[in-house]
Amino acid sequence: MPTATGAPVVVVTGASAGVGRAAVSAFARRGAALGLIARGQAGLSAACGEALDQGAAAALVVRTDVSDADAVEAAATRIEAELGPIDVWVNNAMASVFAYTWDVTPAEFKRVTEVTYLGYVNGTLAALKRMRSRDHGTIVQVGSSLAYRAIPLQAPYCGSKHAVEGFTESLRVELRATGSNVRISQVNLPAMNTPQFGWVRTRLPRHPQPVPPIYQPEVGAEAIVRAAETGQRILDVGLITVATRWGQKLIPRLLDHYLARNGVDSQQTPDRIDAGAWKDNLTRPLDDVQDRGAHGIFGDQAKTHSWQAWAAGRKPLVLIAGGAVVAAATAPALIARARR
Repeated sequence: MPTATGAPVVVVTGASAGVGRAAVSAFARRGAALGLIARGQAGLSAACGEALDQGAAAALVVRTDVSDADAVEAAATRIEAELGPIDVWVNNAMASVFAYTWDVTPAEFKRVTEVTYLGYVNGTLAALKRMRSRDHGTIVQVGSSLAYRAIPLQAPYCGSKHAVEGFTESLRVELRATGSNVRISQVNLPAMNTPQFGWVRTRLPRHPQPVPPIYQPEVGAEAIVRAAETGQRILDVGLITVATRWGQKLIPRLLDHYLARNGVDSQQTPDRIDAGAWKDNLTRPLDDVQDRGAHGIFGDQAKTHSWQAWAAGRKPLVLIAGGAVVAAATAPALIARARR
C-alpha cells in the first residue's frame, strides 16, 4: 500500500530521548517517514530536526502521553493522515522510581504502570486497529532483561516489564491463531547509557546508575531496527541479557542471594545527591524546554557494540557461516578417511 511519502512509516514512542531518540536516528538513516511520540517538546523538536538531517523521508512530531489511550489513538490517526499507513510501531516509552518497594507510593506504582505497561498496550491497540485490517505491519516491544529477572529498588518498573512480556506472548499466539500476517517482536535490552538516570524519581542517597555492563543507546536502536525488518520473535541484546534469562531459569535462588548482596550498591554511584534539588520526569517531562538527547553521563563506561546482538539478529547467516566453518574443518579428515 503506498504511503504519502513513498517510504515506510515508522512510529516511535519515547522518541525525545534515550533509546527512542537513537531509534529515530537509526530509522531516519534508512529513509523512513517517522511519527515521533513523547511528552517533551524540546526533545521532540530536536529529534525531528536530527531525523530530517539524517535522511528521513518525513518526520512528524505528535506530543502525547502514552498513558492516555485516547491521545495515543488520536496520534495514530494524525500520523496516518499526514504520513500514510503505519508499517512499524515501536513501543519504547517508560518511567520508573528507584526506591525500596515500601517507600514507593500507590500513586507512583500506578503512574509507572500506566506508562511502562499500559502505554505499550495503548500503542499496540492503536497499531493493531490499523495493521490487522491491512494484514500487514510490525510491532516492536522494547523490553528488558528485567522482564525475566527483577532486581531490587525497581519493583514498579520490573513489574511493568514482566507485564509487557506476558501481554506480548498472549498477543503473539492470538495473531497466529487467526492467521494474521501482523508481526510482533520483543527486543530485550541490557543497561543503557541514557538520560533516564539523571531524571528518574529516586529515594536513594546516591546518584542512580545503570548496572554494568552498560551499552550506548545506539546498540539498542540497531537491534530495534533489525527486529522491525525481520519480525524476529525475540532479540536479546548483550551477553548479560542472555545470561540473565538463563540464570533465572537455572539458578534463581543464587541470583536472589547475589542481588541481595550487590543489587543496591551497583545501582548507585559514590556521589551523593541533594534530594531537595533533584528533579524527576515521572509526572512531567524534563526535556520540555531543554533537550536531553540520547545519551546519559556514563559514556566513558558504555560499550558501542554487541557482537551477540549482531549475531542474534542474523541467525540464518550465523548458522550458515558456522556450518561452513565446521565443514571446512572436517573436510580434510573426511576425505582422508574416504581414500583409505
